[in-house]
Formats: sequence, structure tokens, C-alpha cells
Amino acid sequence: MPSSELWAVDLFGRVFTLSTAGQHWELCRDTQLEFKRVSAATQCCWGIACDNQVYVHVGASDVPIRRREEAYENQRWNPVGGFCETLLPSDRWPWSDVSGLQHRPLDGVALPSPHWEWESDWYVDENFGGEPTEKGGWTYAIDFPATYTRDKKWNSCVRRRRWIRYRRYKSRDTWAKIPSEDDPKQLPDPFNDLSVGGWEITDEPVGRLSVWAVSLQGKVWYREDVSHPNPEGSSWSLVDTPGEAVQISCGPHDLLWVTLWEGQALVREGINRNSPKGSSWAVVEPPTSEHGIMHVSVGVAVVWAVTKDRKVWFRRGVNSHNPCGTSWIEMVGEMMMVNVGLNDQVWGIGWVDRALYFRQGITQSELSGKTWKAIVAGRESDRSHSGSSSSLLSAGCFFGDEVRGSGESHGPSDTDASSEAERPGPDPERAVEVAGPASTPAELPWTNIDLKEPKKGPSHAATDFPEATDLSSLALLPLGLEEPDGSDSHTLWAWVSGGGCAVEAHTMLKWFTVQSGLSPSMQMLSLSITPAQTAAWRKQIFQQLTERTKRELENFRHYEQAVEQSVWVKTGALQWWCDWKPHKWVDVRVALEQFTGHDGARDSILFIYYVVHEEKKYIHVFLTEVTALVPVLSEAKHCFALYTPERTRQRWPVRLAAATEQDMSDWLALLNLSCCESRRVHGRPSQQAIWSVTCKGDIFVSEPSPDLEAPERRLPCDQMFWRQMGGHLRVVEANSRGVVWGIGYDHTAWVYTGGYGGGCFQGLASSTSNIYTQSDVKCVYIYENQRWNPVTGYTSRGLPTDRYMWSDATGLQECTKASTKPPSLQWTWVSDWFVDFSVPGGTDQEGWQYASDFPASYHGYKTMKDFVRRRCWARKCKLVTSGPWLEVAPIALGDVSIIPESPGVPGSGPPIALWAVSDKGDVLCRLGVSELNPAGSSWLHVGTDQPFASISIGGCYQVWAVARDGSAFYRGSVSPSKLAGDCWYHIPSPPKQRLKQVSVGHTAVFALDENGNLWYRQGVTPSYPQGTSWEHVSNNVRRVSVGPLDQVWVIADKVQGSHSLSRGTVCRRTGVQPLEPRGQGWDYGIGGGWDHLSVRASATRAPRSLSQETAGEGSREQSLSRGPPRVASAPQETPGHVCC
Repeated sequence: MPSSELWAVDLFGRVFTLSTAGQHWELCRDTQLEFKRVSAATQCCWGIACDNQVYVHVGASDVPIRRREEAYENQRWNPVGGFCETLLPSDRWPWSDVSGLQHRPLDGVALPSPHWEWESDWYVDENFGGEPTEKGGWTYAIDFPATYTRDKKWNSCVRRRRWIRYRRYKSRDTWAKIPSEDDPKQLPDPFNDLSVGGWEITDEPVGRLSVWAVSLQGKVWYREDVSHPNPEGSSWSLVDTPGEAVQISCGPHDLLWVTLWEGQALVREGINRNSPKGSSWAVVEPPTSEHGIMHVSVGVAVVWAVTKDRKVWFRRGVNSHNPCGTSWIEMVGEMMMVNVGLNDQVWGIGWVDRALYFRQGITQSELSGKTWKAIVAGRESDRSHSGSSSSLLSAGCFFGDEVRGSGESHGPSDTDASSEAERPGPDPERAVEVAGPASTPAELPWTNIDLKEPKKGPSHAATDFPEATDLSSLALLPLGLEEPDGSDSHTLWAWVSGGGCAVEAHTMLKWFTVQSGLSPSMQMLSLSITPAQTAAWRKQIFQQLTERTKRELENFRHYEQAVEQSVWVKTGALQWWCDWKPHKWVDVRVALEQFTGHDGARDSILFIYYVVHEEKKYIHVFLTEVTALVPVLSEAKHCFALYTPERTRQRWPVRLAAATEQDMSDWLALLNLSCCESRRVHGRPSQQAIWSVTCKGDIFVSEPSPDLEAPERRLPCDQMFWRQMGGHLRVVEANSRGVVWGIGYDHTAWVYTGGYGGGCFQGLASSTSNIYTQSDVKCVYIYENQRWNPVTGYTSRGLPTDRYMWSDATGLQECTKASTKPPSLQWTWVSDWFVDFSVPGGTDQEGWQYASDFPASYHGYKTMKDFVRRRCWARKCKLVTSGPWLEVAPIALGDVSIIPESPGVPGSGPPIALWAVSDKGDVLCRLGVSELNPAGSSWLHVGTDQPFASISIGGCYQVWAVARDGSAFYRGSVSPSKLAGDCWYHIPSPPKQRLKQVSVGHTAVFALDENGNLWYRQGVTPSYPQGTSWEHVSNNVRRVSVGPLDQVWVIADKVQGSHSLSRGTVCRRTGVQPLEPRGQGWDYGIGGGWDHLSVRASATRAPRSLSQETAGEGSREQSLSRGPPRVASAPQETPGHVCC
């Protein structure tokens, strides 16, 4: 999980941030401003300065914030002079917006504020619907407005073209003042409070925010059009309230509470995607009639409040359907204010000491938490005055007992302090008890909010601590050091905001550890040991130990290895899917027999004992023949499949199910370890391994043999051995220098650390290091279907032949909200059901799609011929596992490609080129990627005119990409010295097809369209790298991967076996030669259920013979096409490539 920041303001108006991965407060570098309040989100922070002006702080990022400005040039045909700007009086403006109603000349488009700058000048957009237009970018129609086409016809009386100019937001990592209204009458009153939220109202990737504010006159204001592409918004709009407001709080979803001067609270109702400002107010009475509400803070499903007597209250029963909740519960402590952040975590500022507290123990099942814990992190300026026990330990390793003994006379170490601080606190529902004498920072109380001045008491280390007056001074004053200049280092906080701070149950925070002090001599000692010296010493010690081991083993080389022949058996009870009638799950006994031979080699046999008609039988599988052990996606059972070459050809693996998840994990780990021992495959995968991902997200890797790509006696794909790696991903890409990247279902980028195992693979099946916690989030979709009735309109009563009224996307399976479960038992729900508005084809305001009948082509508007409609519902679920992966923050990715190393290139070559597409469609180039630093250092943004969907870089630095509209692009002038290239060239797509993926090998370019057709780019040469035309290769393809040898591997959508139809099968293209780059046939491998494959690291070149493949092997090769005959090759295209 990437680090996030907690924002806070002290009494002097200075803004500080505290990272979840750090221990010190960092001061915002804008010292000219003093703030009263701040409200943070994930990517930005809004604040009110002491001049009552509103400011926004947008964090720095490698991806710029770009906004496209458009203007249309309109012309009409004249019989005398042809097309000209002289239009009819009823026509639109000669220069207008897309609707033609607003006059928009190029010189009249200005920057909205000084915080923007123009990125380029105006230019003509020559891309129309994924196809390049003729010179000039004109599109033609009969009249305004109408349907425009690229081609000019005899009746084309009008034409238009689009001019584009991009502006870039430049005020990042600094406070930018929100511009005031031009009209003084519309200028709102000075603001007193503001709150940011609403980023989870919709699931669209536009990053829309809801910014609410309260003025000094008690009015509520809403900032319009605030989003990630427009961080400033456009204008303030007034929202009427039934009373005078004093404070406001907006949650991430649809909760909005307002505090009134009278002590009541207002709750905004009707907030949704189409109405982010809501529709009406509801009044909530305070917890007690004597003391009204002074402060309120809301989250996703929680509301916390502080009354005027400084008591803290928790609102019970709050959710999207009941934003008012049911009742109040009094919590422990006295607070000045509280704030609810991400994951409904809570922070507060104490009333008496003005110290900052964190609410521990908050989970989805216990939203109120357990206890308050003080944050004792120091400020950045205090680093020079604080010591560290880790430097003492490091010094003691090299200087012996002298340093260790000297360190023992000082205060407790960090480890001691943290262990003491983890003692259980009192019951959170009980009254607060005044803490007793506090002598050491390790004995700081958790739940003491109203702190008294501690009295001196006996303590074993009292002499090492100066007198302190409160909790914060104890926490921040270093041990053994005098207070600098006699000033008080205790920070008094005025405001806190955790809207951008993500804290989860497994997050290890360093905020609560008290730093032990060092004497000046010890500080000088620790500072004298530099990291470079430490690394040199460790390297020298390691080399000496290695040489000593070699010397000692040299004397015993003539002894024979003592190997004892033994047999080891493990038994258990599982369920087995019977391959024949009655075709059901059968209770069986299984036994894994492992034996060791005289030569030390191990082999294993798996026996499955079952009963048929009261007769005991068994089947057995030699683990040396097992090619893969795959967990199977199931909502009800913990099952896995066992593949052999014969069962792979039949598409009918051995399926076993365990009673519990732990049993399945144990058996999977044991069988995988036994298979690896039988094949003598251990440790991390090689740098030239083939990586793949199943539709369940499981990661598999296979070691390529030299015969894998041999022209003769090629190793069949069904004999490849796949072993599982820990982690959970959607996409994985690799190259032959050991750099491997992956992308999760939530678009999080991950980099391979070099380990193996993780997840259910522990012990000998996993490495002891480089294993980290990994999480993933994805959505489960169901559809609500309705049919139109002449009397009642659209209802949930369909025809007898209709699909289920609640179904999956195909309509063949019934899926209701109550019966739909997470994909497997490893997943847990993390949200409620919500309408998905981002489905292809568009939706109306309520999320409905219309069609003439089921199934058909759906659209987002209703016509007279639409008799059915459907609506997509989504729900998020989360999985937490572990594996050899580290997160690459903070940009979410949609696709990634690493340059494949050509055969013969030395391992330590130039920097590794890595290109990616963000989830928003931005094209990025990663800098600093190498074998020693596979994660790289930073992103370089590459400008585009439209969002992209797929990208691939070839072995000769040729970069191809596919836009979201299905068009292809080629990046020119990319080289090791110029990684970003020069410009984009628009490549026409195959006729009447929309591309969705592209893959480039050493020289070959293959692309895949939305209908599953695989295309090869002809005519690609060094002098003309764009190629000439597309040639159809095959259909029925889901994913393609082209390797450094120009080998072609795909994931086939449907493959017919002897028992079933397999979806998602790994296939290799056979017959690929320099004179025949398209190949000739297909060789089927493991399947089904595979979703992604990468052979871009497999650069093992086998000796190539001049003879052709034998006819016997050719009989294995089949066509993936199961439907119509092969589509004819696309006609030769004109080389009219346009430089964007």
C-alpha cells in the first residue's frame, strides 16, 4: 500500500503533513500563508487562509493535469466560390463550440486563471472516429446539425473541422488561490469552514469532487465542476438552508452534515450522481438538550460529533439509505474537534492539551473503534535533536560491547517503547480516568484525554527524563538533551484532516513510537558510520564467509553423498469430481506417496480412492507428469484442478475440492512442492521465463526449454510445466533482463521483487525474503432486466422466453443482489451495490440501457422501438494475500509494456525502456528502470490527443499503441537516447474493425480487434516502420503476446476438447519463420480459464534447421477458427499517415 498523508494546522496557522510511512511532521513550504482550516482528499487539499480566501493544494505528479479546449470552424458551400465562411443567417457561428450555439473564436479562448498555461498552439484534429481524415481535417454533412462523414459527397453542403489546444495546470505542490467571481454581486461572503468529499458518488474515472463551504453569514455554498482535470472548479452556487450554518462535513460518498448555531444538525438528502448537491434537508437533534452540537464529521457510513461540553458522540445506524442514523452513543474523552478520514478512520484534537489523537481498533465490524492513542511524531525541525536506537545497534555490531554497554545506560529503545505502548487500554465506553505519574514515554496512557500535570514518582529511568508538563512535551523532548533555547517544543494543534490518509488494519504506523535520545558522544559515534561503510563491511564479511565455506568443504569432496532411500505418505479426505456418470462430487480418500531414490531424486504419486457400486477403486497420477495445479474459481467450494498432458488435450483435468480454505492451501502447497522437487525446479524463475495469469488472478510461470521454439522436434505446449507464484494480478509483463511488472484489477502497478512463493505457499515452497502483503479490489456485476408493458410501462415481468429479470451479462444465469456472492471465499465485500454508469453504449440518468429485444445492441436513450431495458449493478470486493510484489505508486495503470531484449544483447545494456498507459488513458514512459532498480525512478508523460488503451514497445524501440476509439498509432524517433520519441503517426485500422490490443516483437507487429480477430502488420521495414496494411491471421483470440524472437503466443477464446469447450487456452503459433512471419498453425497448451500471457522474456533461440516441419507435427496444428472461413486480407492502404 502506498504512503498517504495526514494534514494538520497548528495554532500559528502553519500546515503540516504526516506520512503513513514516516515519523515526522513536514511543514508545507509556503510560509507566506497562515491557514485556519484544511480539508484533504487523496490528490489535493483545500484550505481557508487567515485572509478568508480559499486555496487549493494539488500534489505533484509525473502525470500533468491537461485540459483540452475545442473550437469548430464551420463553412457552407457556395456555388460561386465553393466552401467559405459566409453562412446563412439561420446557420451557426463561423467559429463555435460543438453545438454551434456559442460563439468561440480562437483568439477568444482564454485561460481560466493564472494557474494554467498553454501547452501548445491551436492545431487541426485530423482524427475522426478512429480513422484519419483527408488533408485539412474537414468532415462533411448535408446541413447543420447532421451526421458528419470523412468523405465529401455530391450533396455535402456544409463542412466543419475541429481545432484543439491543450492547457496545463502549473500550480502544483503549492497553494493556489481560487479565483473570485467576475461579478461582485455573485461573490460569496468570507468563508468560515469548508469540506471536500464526494469522490465515491460515481464510479467514473474523472475524479469529480464535491467542495462545500460555510460563510461567515451562515450560508452554505457549493463549488461547481471540481474534478481532477479541473481542480479549481468553475463557480460558487448558493444552497438554501433552513437555519444558520456554522460548520459542514462532506463524506467520500453521499453523506453531508451541517452544524447549526442552535446546536442542531442538518442532513442533506438526495445526493447522487445526477444531483451532487442533493435535494432536501433533514434535521437531527443533538444528543442532549442542554448541550448542542458544536462540530460534526462524516465518513462513508459513520458520523462523529462533538457537543458544546466537549463530549464525543458516535451516530449509530448511518448508511446511504438512512443518512440521518438512529441514535447517539457517547464515547470516551473530551475533544475540541474530530475528523473522519478514509476507511472511516478517526482523528481528534484534545480539548485541554491540544494534542493529536488517533482512534484505534476501527474496522468494518466495529466502526466506533476501541481507544484513543496519542500521535507523538516529532516535527521535521526536531530531527537534529532526536536520537535513534537503531544507530546504536548498528554501531554495536562493529564496535563490540563497548558501544552496547554505553547504550544501556540511556533510556529505553524504540522496541521497548513500542512494546510498552501496545498494552491494552480501558473499555472505550467507560468514563475517562485521570492518569497517574508518567515517568517514561513508554508509559504514556492511551485513553487519557483530559491530562493533568504529572507528578514526580519513583522510576528506574527518572534521572534520564526532564520534567514535563503534558503528554506532547514528554513525547517530543529527546532524552539526554537539553531543550533548545529553553523554548517549548510541544505543538498545539488547531485542525486535522484525514481525507487523504489511508490507514488499514495491516498498516504499521510509526506515529506512536517515542524516540530515545543519545548523548552527544553517542550521536557523533552513530553519525561517523556512513551507509557506504556499512555496505562495504557487510560485503567483506560475506566474501570471507563464502571463502571459508569453500575451504572447509574441499576436504570432503571425495566422500560419497549419504542418501537414504525412504518413503513418505500423506493422506486426507477430499472430494473428487467424477468424470463419468453421475457427474457429481464424490467423497474420496487421497494419498500422496513420496519416495527418494538412491541417487537422491524424489518422485511422488497421488492416489485417489473412490467407491462405485460398493466397489473400491482408485486412480493414480504421477507428479512428474503433472503440468499445472490451478485453483478453480468457485463460490461454494475450495477446489483446484490437476493437469497432465493427456488431460490438457482432453480439456478435462482432475478436479479436487477440500472442506476448508486451509486444507486446500495445504494440499496445493504440498503438491506444488512435490511437483517442483520431481522436476528439480526450485527458487525464483529464470529471467527468460514465460508468465501467465488466469481469469481468477492467479500467477503462473513456466521455464522455457531450448526445444520450445525449435523448428524441428518442437516441445508440445501441453507438456510445459507451470508453477504458481504468490500474488494476485490481472496483467503481467516481463523481459529477459529480469524486470517483471504487473497490474491488478484495481489498476495498481506492482513490480517483481525476485522472490517466489507467498500466499498459500509457505515454508520450503516460499522464499524467506522479498515477500510482501498484496491486496486487490475488483467489481462483481449483475444486470436488472425489464420489459415494456403497454399498461404499466417497464416492469420486472418478462415473457416466458425472456432472460431472468436479475441475471449475469449473458442472461443465462439468475443473479440477484441477495444470492450473488464474491468470486470465491477468499474475497470479501467492501461496498454496497451501486449502479454502474460506465458500461459500453452509455446509459440514461438512472443507468438504464435500451434495446428492441434481449439480447441486442444496447444504447443509452429510449426510442419508439425499444421494448426492453437493462441496468448494470456493481459491488466491490477485496482480496488480501502475499507474494513477491512491491507496489509502484501512485499512478494507476491500465496497460504496461517492457522492451524485449533481442538475442545476443549483453545483459548489462542500456536502460530498460518501459511504456505504460494509465487508467485515464495517459501514455507514460518509465525512467531509471534497470536490473538493480526494476521499479524505476519516475514517469515521463507523453502527450496524446485522446486516451489510449493498449501499448507495446518492440525490440528495436518501435512503439505502437491503440486508442480507446480503436485506432492505432506509431511513435516515431524512439531510441535509447530519446526514450519519449518525437510524435505520433496515425495508422488506419483494419476495415470496419476496432482494435483493442497490440503487441510488437523484434520486428513483427500483431494486433487484436474487439471481435477476436488477430491481424498482422505487413510491410514493416526499418525505412518504413509504420508498415503498409493489415493481414488477417485468425479469429477466436482473446490476447496476443509477441516475443523477442517474433514468436507468437495467444490466449484462445474457445477451444474444443474431447469432453468440453475450453475458454481461455494458451496457444502457440507454429511455422513462424523470417519468410513466413504470420505462421501456419496452432499448437494448444494449458487451458482453460487463462486470461493473460507474456512471452516477451523468452529469448532462448534454438538451432534453426533449413528443413521444414514434419507432416506429422503439422497434423497437430489446427485452426483456431470455429466459425466462418478466414477473412480475406485487407486491401493495400495508402501511406497517408498523419503526424499528430
